[in-house]
Amino acid sequence: VQLQASGGGLVQAGGSLRLSCAASGRTAGNYAMAWFRQAPGEEREFVCAISGSGGSTDYADSVKGRFTISRENAKKTVYLQMNSLKPEDTAVYYCAADPLYQTISTMPPAYWGQGTLVTVSS
Repeated sequence: VQLQASGGGLVQAGGSLRLSCAASGRTAGNYAMAWFRQAPGEEREFVCAISGSGGSTDYADSVKGRFTISRENAKKTVYLQMNSLKPEDTAVYYCAADPLYQTISTMPPAYWGQGTLVTVSS
């Protein structure tokens, strides 16, 4: 499975961005997908996840109510809609995939994409 993230950029606080992650590979469309982020000098942290069917989602408390994860399995693409962005959301955002939704937020996912930088100015 290969993952290609895109959509990062510079935005002012309160603004919005949408990240995309395109997956390739025979089974990629059925895998759970997640977004993680790593701020400068910080550990990588879980942001949100979505099950293979799209029927279940999970969010870190810090982004609940502001971020929305979704997927289009026909396109093997996952999206992260980020609204009401804050300077503390500044980070490199990584998409990840794993066969198991139940552990994708707590165990290192099997597959990682390259990061895309999101910078939120105050």
